Amino acid sequence: MTGQVLVDTGPIVAILLESDEHHEACVGQLHRIRGPLLTCWPVITEAAWLLRAYPQAIRKLLSSFHRQPFELVPLGETDLPGITAILAKYESLGIQFADASLAHLANRDGIETMFTLDRRDFGVLRLAHGKKLRLIP
Repeated sequence: MTGQVLVDTGPIVAILLESDEHHEACVGQLHRIRGPLLTCWPVITEAAWLLRAYPQAIRKLLSSFHRQPFELVPLGETDLPGITAILAKYESLGIQFADASLAHLANRDGIETMFTLDRRDFGVLRLAHGKKLRLIP
C-alpha cells in the first residue's frame, strides 16, 4: 500500500510489544505499507503511557523516528480550534485527545487512511467532507 497513512496508538504499541495480541497483524500490515507512518505528539504521549512498564519499548518508540517507520507531523497553536471542534462534535463518544488530533490531521492534510485498532471511534468519525476514513488493518 502506498500513500500517506496516519497511525494511531494501538498499532504502535502492538508493533513494539511482541506479547500484544495484535502484534503479528500489525507487524504484517507494517510490512505492506510503503512510506512513513505519520503520527503526532498526543499519540506518542499516549503510547508512552501505555508502555510505561516497558522502558525498552519506550526507547525503541522514540528511536523509531530516526530510522522509520514513524514520522512526526507537527501540530501547532493554529491546530487547536480544529481539534477542539472534533472533540465537541464527538463528545458523546468520549473521543480521546490523541484520536481527535489524528482526525484533525486527516482533515488538515487530506489523509484518508488510518492504521488503527480503534474501530469504535474511527469507524464513526467522518472527514470534513463527510467521507469515512479507510481503516487498516
